[in-house]
Amino acid sequence: MPQIDQIASTYASQIFWLLITFGLVYFTIGRGMLPKVEQVVDARDRRIADDLVAAERARAAADETEAAWRKRMDEARDAAAHQTAEAKAAAARDAEGRVKAADAEAEARVAAAEARIAAARTESLANIDTVAAEAAQDIVRRLAGIDIDEAAARAAVREVAHG
Repeated sequence: MPQIDQIASTYASQIFWLLITFGLVYFTIGRGMLPKVEQVVDARDRRIADDLVAAERARAAADETEAAWRKRMDEARDAAAHQTAEAKAAAARDAEGRVKAADAEAEARVAAAEARIAAARTESLANIDTVAAEAAQDIVRRLAGIDIDEAAARAAVREVAHG
């Protein structure tokens, strides 16, 4: 068959040109473009690695900053608690001083009132003796018709009242 005989001669030239074309494409892309692509990929990989290292350093710095901040916050809390305790103690001392002053003032008022009461009682008792002596003089004068002097009436009232 003549068609089959022709295939070998026709396809041989097509295969030749196919190999030439693939060879040119291989050398053009493989030797010309591929190294440039590889350089871009390598540069990107280096940039990513550098960024990861920088990110790790930044994370470490952030951790240190956070630790320092936490330490300062703890110190500030401790200082605030100490100041609060001191303020409470000072307020308690102040309140205790005020209470003592108020107690002393109240005791002074009570003592003054007791002194006034005692003076009033003494005066009242003295007045009672006088009133009782005058009443005794008046009763004796009305009942017995006798005038007794004030000293005798007082002596009689004292003797009856005080034993």
